[in-house]
Amino acid sequence: MLKDGIGEGSEFSGYHPWVNLTYYILAIGITMFSLSPWFLAATFVSSWLYSVLLRGRGVIKMNLIFSFWTLVIMAGINVLFTHNGATVFFYIRGNGVTLEALIYGVSAAVMLISVIIWFVSFNVIMSADKLIFIFGKAAPVLGLTMSMIFRYVPLLKDRFQEIRMGQACLGRSSGKGFIGKMRQFGKEASILVSWSLESSIESADSMEARGYGLRGRTSFHLYKFTRRDTVLLLLMIILGAIVVAGCALGKTTVWFYPVYVLGNFDLMTAVTLAAYVLLLFLPIIIDISGEVRWKRSSLEM
Repeated sequence: MLKDGIGEGSEFSGYHPWVNLTYYILAIGITMFSLSPWFLAATFVSSWLYSVLLRGRGVIKMNLIFSFWTLVIMAGINVLFTHNGATVFFYIRGNGVTLEALIYGVSAAVMLISVIIWFVSFNVIMSADKLIFIFGKAAPVLGLTMSMIFRYVPLLKDRFQEIRMGQACLGRSSGKGFIGKMRQFGKEASILVSWSLESSIESADSMEARGYGLRGRTSFHLYKFTRRDTVLLLLMIILGAIVVAGCALGKTTVWFYPVYVLGNFDLMTAVTLAAYVLLLFLPIIIDISGEVRWKRSSLEM
């Protein structure tokens, strides 16, 4: 399960598109406004676990590289350009490097990393069909644009691998020396761009011929709002309301300047954090339980 990931066949992906979208709105939206270390740790760990669960172990390396460089760059930039804070480590040309600036840079980096990694699993759960279903009637252009954006990067990656394989079959997989390799890479990139432009023109003509975006046009879908969708949606809304109420009461607020001050961890903070953790881990629990049930049923057969 963890080697290749469960992908679009996950149990949570089988829920109604509005349920999936509501989860990511709550998870990503709350993450963007929570700089408390407890809440950052919760969203960071859950986003990592869910991306690995869906994409497999291959995504770990990508997440590690992205997380490391984002953390280093954002923390370094904030330390070098922000000199607020009472705890000074040392001075660079009269400008103090402070502990508070470092903590803020690390916190902001963890928040950004978590948001980006959430979009890794979002790209798996929210397929193009779901985005078109949600935005197709109200904003057909937006729905098509969003589906194409989230599909664009993996599509280019697959096409580039296919181009490279074709070049290898022709004996042009690698040039001699650095100049030769760069020249071969330029040829492959040129083929990729030409292929993508031609494909985009064909897609545009095809969508126009099918009347996409015209008033009164209907689309076929198999999505039905069932009882389990209602139960999960109500549970997410209740948990999200608890977390939003805690945020409004300042339970996720942190003061970085002039000194780092973390609010008291009282009962309301614990309730807010517990609701937030349960909200974030809901799809992980659903997918793991679904995989366990599937394996048990296959063994019984």
